This record gives sequence, C-alpha cells and structure tokens, in this order.
Amino acid sequence: MIDSTTGHATLTFMDGSSRYNQIRMNLADEELTAFRTSMGIYCYKVMPFGLKNVGATYQRAMQKIFDDMLHKNVECYVDDLVVKSVKRKDHPKDLCVVFERLR
Repeated sequence: MIDSTTGHATLTFMDGSSRYNQIRMNLADEELTAFRTSMGIYCYKVMPFGLKNVGATYQRAMQKIFDDMLHKNVECYVDDLVVKSVKRKDHPKDLCVVFERLR
C-alpha cells in the first residue's frame, strides 16, 4: 500500500469504524447468529465481528464499491482506505466520490 502512494500529492487515510456492522446479514443466515438472554432470543441483522468469513465479505464489498478506483486513486487494505490524488486540486473531488459511494 505504501509503494502505491508514490507520486501522489495528497493522501487521506481512513479507518472503517465498525466496518462489519455496515453489511446486512443474508436473511436466511440471521437465525444462525441467534443467542438467548434473560430478556429473550435475539439475532444479528448486520454482520458482527468474529464470524468466520466476515473479513473476506467486507473485502469483496469494498472491491465491488471501488472497482474502477482501486489502484488509481483508492487503496483498500483490511479496514483501511487511502484516497490519493496526483494533483492537490483534485483531492476534494476524489474524496466526494469516495464518500458518496460509502453512503
């Protein structure tokens, strides 16, 4: 990731806070996450941390969202996102595109 930032004038580093909790569970898989408390039985509607394939699922989602931007002006590694611009004046526009896609 560091090598890919060479030659870029401006960089923004972002951390995907609660990244897995942004991805909805498949409806059929929700009951597989069920747990019981004294107040009732609950299941996750979004992916919790700790499921076996959640990291790979998150990475696929990021690759799908940023497919045309990866290795050009976006780098994604685990939960880190780097937005990079060769020209400083282009950076606000690049950030707007990234934020719009993350909505």
